[in-house]
Amino acid sequence: MKQVIACGRMLRLFWHICVGMAIVLLRFPRWSPEQRQMRVQVWAQALLRILGVSLRIVGNPPAQGPVLLVANHISWLDIPVLHATRHCRFVSKSDVQSWPLLGTLASAAGTLYLERSSRRDARRMVHQLQQALQRHEVLALFPEGTTGDGRTLRPFYPNLLQAAIDCDAPVQPLGLRFADKASGCISFAPSYTGDETLLASLWRTLCAPPIEAVVHFGTPEHAQGRDRRAWSRDLQQAVDRLRQG
Repeated sequence: MKQVIACGRMLRLFWHICVGMAIVLLRFPRWSPEQRQMRVQVWAQALLRILGVSLRIVGNPPAQGPVLLVANHISWLDIPVLHATRHCRFVSKSDVQSWPLLGTLASAAGTLYLERSSRRDARRMVHQLQQALQRHEVLALFPEGTTGDGRTLRPFYPNLLQAAIDCDAPVQPLGLRFADKASGCISFAPSYTGDETLLASLWRTLCAPPIEAVVHFGTPEHAQGRDRRAWSRDLQQAVDRLRQG
């Protein structure tokens, strides 16, 4: 029975992506940035419903920018979960831009792309983040650099925090976790690690019992004299507490 339900969800998901593409191509060019952001949030909320994922928010999402959100990274599902909570511009690996359909949707949502193996590109991204923060935008970053197993955090890469330091902009830590809605136990169904394919992770999520995505927002903070490495260590500890709480 769960495979039948999953197939139905998959068909609805495909249609939802097609609708999203049509909106991006036909309506986004005429809409204001605020209208686009609202549509991205509504689209992400509908996506979660199709996947059988409910959303619980703890703490206060940012009402406005400038702010840089930093979070642990578990799954491809993290991005629609955060968009459903509050529209933000993500920093993502450059590969995503070339993904069929999903790359177009990510770009329309304002994603910033980084070539992770290039130090020069990291400097370019710091400058781009500075400009976005100066425009009072809400940005989001996964400082682990890749998805983890949901059990422990990988070390945070500190380089991109320099943008917030240079602008004296606040950084808000948040913790993500996925739980089985019936038992409250951690759900690893949406995990996406190692050599696993996106399709395999998606299918496991579609077949899983109802999942609750918990987004726990911490308190925004400024660097207050810390360099990016020291601040990164403090933010990692804050995110670790939030994802477990």
